[in-house]
Amino acid sequence: MHNSEGMYDIVSIGSATQDVCLSADNFHILESDDFSVGKGICLPFSSKVQIQNLVFASGGGGTNAAVTFARQGYRTACLGVIGQDANGSLILDELRRESVDGKYFQVHNEDSTAYSVVLVSRGGERTILSYKGAGIHWDVSAIPWEQIRSKWLYVNSLGGHAEVLERIVAESKKHGTHLVTNPGSQEIELGLERLAPLWSRFDIVGMNQEEAAAIAGVPYHETDRIFRVMDDAIGGILIMTQGSRGVMVSDGTYRYSAGIPNREVVDRTGAGDAFHSAFIAEFIRSGSIERSIQMGTANSTSVVARYGAKEGILHKGDIGAQPLVRVERVLLK
Repeated sequence: MHNSEGMYDIVSIGSATQDVCLSADNFHILESDDFSVGKGICLPFSSKVQIQNLVFASGGGGTNAAVTFARQGYRTACLGVIGQDANGSLILDELRRESVDGKYFQVHNEDSTAYSVVLVSRGGERTILSYKGAGIHWDVSAIPWEQIRSKWLYVNSLGGHAEVLERIVAESKKHGTHLVTNPGSQEIELGLERLAPLWSRFDIVGMNQEEAAAIAGVPYHETDRIFRVMDDAIGGILIMTQGSRGVMVSDGTYRYSAGIPNREVVDRTGAGDAFHSAFIAEFIRSGSIERSIQMGTANSTSVVARYGAKEGILHKGDIGAQPLVRVERVLLK
């Protein structure tokens, strides 16, 4: 897709991967303190395991979000790093079919396109074997900043390259661009002291509760304290997803919360990307946090009902067929 007007509605900057999703009846869940989450996935040793479902799909937060934006009717471009290989070509071909402009992608010649093996257990929980590959080899000097004009920039995983994030913030100041982010784990590891001056420029910052608690330095269950710390650090809206419990959102004045519909879950891959990108798409359109939460929930609910991160992404107008969650709002003291 070529943007003849020279301006995009939104540009998604982040990860691009090729995924293979596998599910099998004999993926057993083992409870053990050896794992940080208290559980592990167990396979019979030195055996051949029969797979019931095999799905190849592209993933990565940058491309997942870009497809949501495009399907919601926005002029969209996506920028990431791929290898000079067949998987990289497949990702670009898919973006083209989704009317996402991929001409700004960087191609790294010395590493392969990022690849993930997604082991899907009963109930849709997944364990991801992730090879970051070319996705961590960002070259900030090779990004054609003067060519990329957009009203909004969505920032996902940057492989921990703080200099890319800093340049994005600098460019947004120069051109008056709105900024939103669902940061990757390596960005979060930069720490709040490094990130707060940057995030103060963002309209929306989203992450899950584990990430928010870690970066705020607050125990996981102390949500009020997490929000106090993060509201001080972030210039705009904070989204904190809570997995099967739903989501909490703060704009510094009100705190909003919603659960999720009781729907079948096939594969949770891409649920967070689906929520954040659809929240943003609706917020750009209406400015309503309540409506944005409903849109994000509808999109993520649709995505987890299919294998892969993109198959269930909603098109513009599809939300009418989805159950809308009830959003509660309380005034902060």
